[in-house]
Amino acid sequence: MEATKKNLSRRSFIGTSATLAAGLSLAGAKLWGAPAYIPNLLSPNYTINGVQLGVITYSFREMENQSAEAILQYTLDCGITSIELMGSTAESFNGRPENKMDRRKFYMLSRKARKNELTKDQEKEFSDLKNQQTSYDKEIEAWGKNRSLDGFTKLRKMYNDAGVQIYAFKPDYLLSKKNSDANIEYAMKAGKLLGASHVTLELPRDTAHTLRLGKMAEKNDIHVAYHGHEQQNPTWWDTALSQSPNNAMNIDLGHYVAAGNEAPLQILKDKHQHILSMHVKDRQNPGNGKNNMPFGKGDTPIVEALQLMRDEKYTFAATIEYEYKTPENSTIIDEIKKSIAYCKDALES
Repeated sequence: MEATKKNLSRRSFIGTSATLAAGLSLAGAKLWGAPAYIPNLLSPNYTINGVQLGVITYSFREMENQSAEAILQYTLDCGITSIELMGSTAESFNGRPENKMDRRKFYMLSRKARKNELTKDQEKEFSDLKNQQTSYDKEIEAWGKNRSLDGFTKLRKMYNDAGVQIYAFKPDYLLSKKNSDANIEYAMKAGKLLGASHVTLELPRDTAHTLRLGKMAEKNDIHVAYHGHEQQNPTWWDTALSQSPNNAMNIDLGHYVAAGNEAPLQILKDKHQHILSMHVKDRQNPGNGKNNMPFGKGDTPIVEALQLMRDEKYTFAATIEYEYKTPENSTIIDEIKKSIAYCKDALES
């Protein structure tokens, strides 16, 4: 009986959310046709009934233009005013040289090389790509010696003037174990200048590194929130959380469900004080195939989680991460609008 009730509830949310999405599209046609960067064009409303709803840059990964200006426009087109900004977008705006190497081809040939499957032509191509990467690494090293933080201040102003708040910054490649303290501090300072309360990265396996990051976060007055995929479980973050008050969680509810964890709402209840942001996607549980699904069609209790956040006044952000395949008759922006409408409906019901 309870399962039937839940399924009916989810279907009703899909129906009403589709209607809301249509409304967003109509409103968007009138509003988003206007210039995006007029200061105070929008009246920012970062929360819906007390819950901050945002989107991560990764959701737009298949869009052709990945500049900071384009990402801002995509965010506005979706009708949302909060974002978790990824490091590559922000650093490019700050003058980081572009890597023109074909990375997709490089990674493909790397896999073949490990299996000794390269043809002679591929060996030459792989060698050329490695030389390009080496040259780029030297270019980045030279740029890094004289880089400035000024671009991050300008980037924040551009986003804020358009009504968009950057609440989290994901410069994970600058926070890895191999990076110098200078690189890590640069990333944390950048996050502060962007207005983010926390920087995010995948939880390192090395607990000495989470201790290092936590202590550096304390020094720089920012938090480090650790993200996870199917490794997540109720105790997965415990060591990092015990090491520093500035270590926190960037939980992914969809991956948590796909990992087979039971009672996904319980971890939100138990550790909400440690969570700074939560990625929201709809994935199936292991018994149903673990696939990414349109919101309301998987096994992730998105409605219940958002309403729990609202009712208990949890302060962490809910970050929409678009991962399912775009239908042929739709667009990435339209599908994200549907996800936003689904979440908005949950929070207003």
